[in-house]
Amino acid sequence: MFTSWDIETTHAFDKEKLSVALKSLQSFEEHWIVLRAEGIVSATDGTWLHFDYTPGKSDIRTGSTGVIGRLCVIGNRIHATKLETLFLAS
Repeated sequence: MFTSWDIETTHAFDKEKLSVALKSLQSFEEHWIVLRAEGIVSATDGTWLHFDYTPGKSDIRTGSTGVIGRLCVIGNRIHATKLETLFLAS
C-alpha cells in the first residue's frame, strides 16, 4: 500500500540543500521506499524551485512563482517526521 506525505510551507530553500535532501531519499530504502517526490518551493535567492525525484534521479529547476511552497512524497512505509526533518530543518 502506498502512502503520501504532503505539506505546504513558507520555508525558503537553498538549492544545494534541497539537492542533498532529494539524494538522501534513496538512503532510506532499507526502512521505507520513496517512489516519487515533487514540489515547488521558494528559494533563498527569491526565485522559486520546482523539483522532481524518482529513485536514482532528481531534477531541480527554477520556474514560475507560486503562492506557497508545496512538497509531496509518495512511497511505502514513509515517515512524516523524518521527512519534515530532512526537508525543513535548517
